[in-house]
Amino acid sequence: MTHATATVPQPSLKGVDGTTLGLYAATVFLWGVSWIGIRAQLGVLAPEMSVLWRFLLAAAVMWAWVLATGHKVRFGRADHGRFAAVGCCLFSFNFISFYYGGLSVPSGLLSVVFSLASVFNLALGFLVFRQKVEPRVALGGVIGVAGIVFLFWPEITGAGFNADALFGLGLCVMGTLFFCSGNMISTVVQRRGVPLLSATAWGMTYGCAVLLALNLVRGNAFIIEPTAKYVGSLLYLSIGASVLAFMSYLTLLRRLGAARAGYATVLFPVVALTVSTVIEGYVWTALAGIGVVLALAGNVLVLRRPAAR
Repeated sequence: MTHATATVPQPSLKGVDGTTLGLYAATVFLWGVSWIGIRAQLGVLAPEMSVLWRFLLAAAVMWAWVLATGHKVRFGRADHGRFAAVGCCLFSFNFISFYYGGLSVPSGLLSVVFSLASVFNLALGFLVFRQKVEPRVALGGVIGVAGIVFLFWPEITGAGFNADALFGLGLCVMGTLFFCSGNMISTVVQRRGVPLLSATAWGMTYGCAVLLALNLVRGNAFIIEPTAKYVGSLLYLSIGASVLAFMSYLTLLRRLGAARAGYATVLFPVVALTVSTVIEGYVWTALAGIGVVLALAGNVLVLRRPAAR
């Protein structure tokens, strides 16, 4: 999470220990592949139902982990308010946004939009914590957004263009903003000394409560698609992309802060678009290549340590 004081180290991956690098690699791989799993969940069940099953299973695993390790489970009302906010941002609304966005956006492009989380983290850090944003950072944000425009240019200008592609893009951007807001709240929770396992378990529980209420209001059937593809993707998304990946990423937030942990989101598109090319038949164009380069360059420019003077 972006820190409120001016003494926060500038983003860099230099000098980190092997454990931190391992957490970073795990986050990149687990989330970089997860976009394919999200696409595999779409088609039969309502997206919010698939997200509910995902986090019900993930929360069950988290609580088993918490109880087995003897972590604290009782907290004050104020902490529960923060847990609920984390649940809304990290474990419900952001995923609903991406699942619905995935109905019209290829999985690889979902991750490209999500890579802008590093830029949004810094912008929200300025708005909430008043952390100064350097011109280099602002330029990187503009370049990153330009990359997204290039990636979606064929959909925007194509003869068969309709509102679906633009709406899907908007949902993905909204989901990324929810994610970044959750980053900030999670860091506040960790600064208060709340154990990460306990905070994550409670956050997932509140997220499940929100998802349950939403499904009830919408009258969705509480069913699971009985196919190997759906069940397999559910297990991966629950255990790998939720429990393991979130624990890795939230630990990185505590160790590195949001800006430095954001390096992981820079590499998500590389992993996800590569997998999408093989599995989904994503076809690369010159504009798409330029878009990816610009999106990655913008993120790197934002996160790179300034040269010593």
